Amino acid sequence: MRIYRIRGGEPLKGKVDISGAKNAALPILAATILTDETITLENVPMVNDTLIMVETLRNLGATVDYIDDNTLSINTSTISKYRVDNPSIKKIRASYYFAGALLGRYRQARVPLPGGCNIGGRGLDMHEKGFKSLGAEVKITESEIIVDGTKNDLVGTRMYMDKVSVGATINIILASVLTPGKTIIEGAAKEPHVVDVANFINGIGGHITGAGTDKIRINGVPKLRGGSYAVIPDQIEAGTFMMAAAITHGDVVVNNVIPTHLDSISSKLREIGCKIEEADDWVRVIGPEGRLRRTQVKTLPYPGFPTDMQPQISVALGLADGCSTVVESIFDNRFMYVNELKKMGCNIVVDECTTAYIDGVEYYQGANMTSPDLRAGAALVLAALAAQGQSDIDGIEYIERGYENFDKKLRNLGADIQKLEV
Repeated sequence: MRIYRIRGGEPLKGKVDISGAKNAALPILAATILTDETITLENVPMVNDTLIMVETLRNLGATVDYIDDNTLSINTSTISKYRVDNPSIKKIRASYYFAGALLGRYRQARVPLPGGCNIGGRGLDMHEKGFKSLGAEVKITESEIIVDGTKNDLVGTRMYMDKVSVGATINIILASVLTPGKTIIEGAAKEPHVVDVANFINGIGGHITGAGTDKIRINGVPKLRGGSYAVIPDQIEAGTFMMAAAITHGDVVVNNVIPTHLDSISSKLREIGCKIEEADDWVRVIGPEGRLRRTQVKTLPYPGFPTDMQPQISVALGLADGCSTVVESIFDNRFMYVNELKKMGCNIVVDECTTAYIDGVEYYQGANMTSPDLRAGAALVLAALAAQGQSDIDGIEYIERGYENFDKKLRNLGADIQKLEV
């Protein structure tokens, strides 16, 4: 078993380079299925989730070569099957993007039900509604999603999303790009990685407008070409390092970012007492000399405060002067880290899985903890960096699903963190 062993108490200082966005890279990797020609994809983070997507593309028959650690050459013209049967794909949530991409290109797909972190209900009802609206037959069994567009001609349509869903918005885009006619998605998700998928597809001949708004229009095209594309920087990785600077009262320049993607995070950091400086592609966070200030947070779809940053800011507020409230409005099981954080002395109570009441303490005490999911695991690392004494954190395979060289980047900022085999 691998663990992080951390000795806390030192402020983080220096510069850190942010990797490509996992949540954009995963659907873009699936979207390469939509063209016969070669795609060069740059700024792909080398994390467990992207490695599984690459493995799955190869399993389907595609040719995928690493030019370097973060650049891939992909040709999917040799795909020979439409059933995803790579066992590893069950470990990640992004498996469902193969349903949209294979349906869009080959008009059929069988994909295992998504896995990933157990952070609450993330149903497939909006995916199913979208595929059916295009004319496909959909069957969801106990183990897989089966979509079939071979019996009826798929055709563009207008659909309204009953609830905001990033995954369903992207999946409908993937299924619609090569579908004749115009598809309109109303109530679409606005997240930066939705925009990035649309930009990638437009760059190879697609016709998508409105990405980043709640109404997306897709004009079906007969064919896509090859090309090169660089994935956007990871908003959540950037936010995690920004929060690390605040929690440790450090001074960190976060490079290779799009500052507007971080506005909601920067705003909350200012509220709790941090100084923020911004330029075209970097953000600097300077923690306060005294204790952090209390505040209230509610997670919302973009451009609101991201649910993937909720555990990290809860850790920060656990050290704030006064009582804070954190409301989780996206997922119903996002507070699984609370019992681990209590081991460090955090005074936090959760009401009905949706609201955390946090009465800040002056310091955390090192403890042995288990990472329950990706973002919660990263948050526990941040807590350990601010704690007195030593902490051991296991379950780090969750963290490595979404953070590239996490321990190395923290060490470069002065953190005392080791990755050990025990």
